Amino acid sequence: PLNYYASFAPGTPGRAHLRDEAEFVQLAQSSAKDCNLDAVSFIKPVGLENEHPGYTSEARGSDHLVDLLQAIEGSRCAKDTMVIVTYDEFGGQWDHVAPPGQGGAGGPHDQWGPGTRIPALIISPFLHGNYVVDHTQYDTTSIVATIERRFGLDPLSSRDAAVNDLGNVFTPKQFNHR
Repeated sequence: PLNYYASFAPGTPGRAHLRDEAEFVQLAQSSAKDCNLDAVSFIKPVGLENEHPGYTSEARGSDHLVDLLQAIEGSRCAKDTMVIVTYDEFGGQWDHVAPPGQGGAGGPHDQWGPGTRIPALIISPFLHGNYVVDHTQYDTTSIVATIERRFGLDPLSSRDAAVNDLGNVFTPKQFNHR
């Protein structure tokens, strides 16, 4: 997920903590008795499994996502793991609603501009029902805000400090309140 940051380029010290997706799958599959996954993981499928138009297909990416979800579902991790699926192909230039912080609409934005509207799917045993349709305004940094709140961490920037975390969608097992 940090592919385009110079500090995480191959051969740099920042890359030392990054792991391969195969390791994630192996850890999930070896979690029959105890969950072996880290508290937070980011997975960005690459190559033919990323659904990017022009060189791969939606079906191949969807199948890959199902494989990842089944690895978690078939493990001890399923009882307390939340998965957030997002896409970077938002199609925002054709969106019928202006992004937050643009065109007079209120909302978090910073020197990089407003957030874009992207689809998100949240899978968790702690959802507020069998399914939830939430109309709260979020942006991609809402994921970071959720992690910060869960672990009692200070915001990384003014952007994640200003957005809603995902707490309206699920009841967390433990949320550190500040």
